[in-house]
Amino acid sequence: MNYEDFKTVMLGRRSIRKFTDEEVSVEDVRELIDCARFAPSDTNSQTWKFIAVMNRDTIKAIEEATWDELHKRAAAAEERGLAREGKLLVKSFGPYATAFSDAPVVIVCLATPYESKFRERIFDPIGFVEEAVWAEEGIKSSCLASQNLMLAAHARGLATCPMTGPVLLAQHRLREILPIPDEAQINMVIALGHPKERPGKLSRKEIDEILDIV
Repeated sequence: MNYEDFKTVMLGRRSIRKFTDEEVSVEDVRELIDCARFAPSDTNSQTWKFIAVMNRDTIKAIEEATWDELHKRAAAAEERGLAREGKLLVKSFGPYATAFSDAPVVIVCLATPYESKFRERIFDPIGFVEEAVWAEEGIKSSCLASQNLMLAAHARGLATCPMTGPVLLAQHRLREILPIPDEAQINMVIALGHPKERPGKLSRKEIDEILDIV
């Protein structure tokens, strides 16, 4: 692949929230995870793990748990005199937080603890950084792998939508529904399927707004 072909794939990816009824094969999922695992990571720590939810009843359970927690947050806001904000939370944020509901696959992206010979032999003995920093390292690498996965899906004719709504709202419920190790962080969920829509190009900040050359 030359640069222009790659750029076409990269610029053509969209976050898709409506999917057809066509199933995604286990082979497709494995192929995407194969691409994801070649992402860069801090000292090749590979702090990622994925759970591919392909059972429709389980996806429905995740959706219901997300809506349930959303309504609890809205009710709590109303009790504090923020009824308008609570209603907006349900009406505006709810559909975004549950945009995975009709996807045939939901991939839960985890961040596993950062472990390396550098940490074991050098960083931890000298108290190099606070413990929370290592958790951040795991999330960073997991994000890189997730981007690999989404670009690969687009190149394969599939569609994705990354979202953190279910994580922000119902992380504890996800842990009840899925076999998530206690030591793993839930980074995001990615809806995966065949696109039912083709959104137009979104605006982006100009290069000069985001680049400083010194």
